[in-house]
Amino acid sequence: MPGPTISEERKNTLVLVFSIFTFLAGYIAATQPSGAGWRFFSWHPFLMVFGFIGMMGSAAIIKKKGGYSNTKTHGILSSLGLVTAFVGLWVIYENKERMGKEHITTTHALCGIITISLAVMPALAGAIFLHPDFGIDKTNQLYRKVHKWFARIVIASAWITCVFGLMQLTSDMKILSIFAVPLAILAPLTLL
Repeated sequence: MPGPTISEERKNTLVLVFSIFTFLAGYIAATQPSGAGWRFFSWHPFLMVFGFIGMMGSAAIIKKKGGYSNTKTHGILSSLGLVTAFVGLWVIYENKERMGKEHITTTHALCGIITISLAVMPALAGAIFLHPDFGIDKTNQLYRKVHKWFARIVIASAWITCVFGLMQLTSDMKILSIFAVPLAILAPLTLL
């Protein structure tokens, strides 16, 4: 049983909002702490925001519209979001290696590695079982429901992890609010 759909106009508006937010919030996160400027590390927060918030958030919105082409776009966009997040993971791995620092020493890092690992599951399940062209059980409503809710939990976890990461870079409440408040507004529109 499909969930509620949204209008084409609302879908397009929300995807535009995600796009704008992703570039602004990604840049803000990438250049923290204040005055740090852009550096190799900056690619980590930028790519994580771009992949988990911009691409996966937009993919969730697009899927709500329903239909064949929106379903395919959803799969492509969310998969590209996962690839983008893995590049962001490589950046932080490489950055820590260059600096001789230990890996996975913070709550943010632990949540991040768990989240990106879990994000692989709905991607594989979607591609193998639910793809509209060749999914081996694409009409199975239980698989669809589990895929949808598990992916929503992963996206919510990713967004929270992004906020944790920014909190490690700055304690400036203005910056944290500029990042977190729009996510809190977008969350029910995207994930429910």
